[in-house]
Amino acid sequence: MSDAFACAIIQFAPSLERAENLATLRGHVATASARGARLAVAPEYAAAFAKDQGEWMHEYAEPLDGPFLQGVKEIAQEFDIAIIASLLERGESGKPYNTVVAVSATGELLGSYRKVHLYDAFGGGESDWLHAGDPSAAPVVVEVEGFRVGLQTCYDLRFPESSRRLVDAGAEILAIPAEWVRGPLKEFHWTTLLQARAIENTAYVIGADQAPPVAVGRSAILDPRGIAVAGLGSEEGVAVAWIERQTLESVRAQNPALKLRRYGDAQVIPRVD
Repeated sequence: MSDAFACAIIQFAPSLERAENLATLRGHVATASARGARLAVAPEYAAAFAKDQGEWMHEYAEPLDGPFLQGVKEIAQEFDIAIIASLLERGESGKPYNTVVAVSATGELLGSYRKVHLYDAFGGGESDWLHAGDPSAAPVVVEVEGFRVGLQTCYDLRFPESSRRLVDAGAEILAIPAEWVRGPLKEFHWTTLLQARAIENTAYVIGADQAPPVAVGRSAILDPRGIAVAGLGSEEGVAVAWIERQTLESVRAQNPALKLRRYGDAQVIPRVD
């Protein structure tokens, strides 16, 4: 079990050019590795992205073991660093999935998560083009440097039960690749919800957003008290912070909210219409 490790958030605005996106990711991972990071989290749609949802989401979908994941594995091996990134995974139903992958420093696929809560809000219609992940599937929690990392994506952040299921499954860190679309108060929503998920779960939260102009940016790493220990503004780049087991255990001892809660998954409260 590791006592601490350095983690990086990567913020950039992907295009529809896979090779270009992989080259950008590689450059930022090189920077993260040079700064001592053992894990780098990239934004949502890191493999391919266009401003407006549409047919491109089908055209650029690929198998889970396709060229993007292969490229991520090669980057991870080259720089000896774990990477969490996002792609459009070709689906069985005709629509692709919005999938997050976690790759070890040796290039092993640690786990993959298909986005459950699609962005059908604020004028978005992600479900018109994508298939949602199975909400009854087991939470995806992987191990990096001796810490348990739970995977979720962007709009999932607005549903506290998504994070809590991961924490109940042992997650100590929540990794959240995002393409948090700009709009009135959207920056406030993003930063507030990241902070809330950290505080209520006494967990580290890693929110990696795309850089503007489409997304809000403001990627951040928050500690279990909800304090931002690393962050970016609107610029493309990398920020690094330490994930510390002593901090995690100290916060959870001081505020044992996870043990003291009175409502759990086993309790069903009757609905009153």
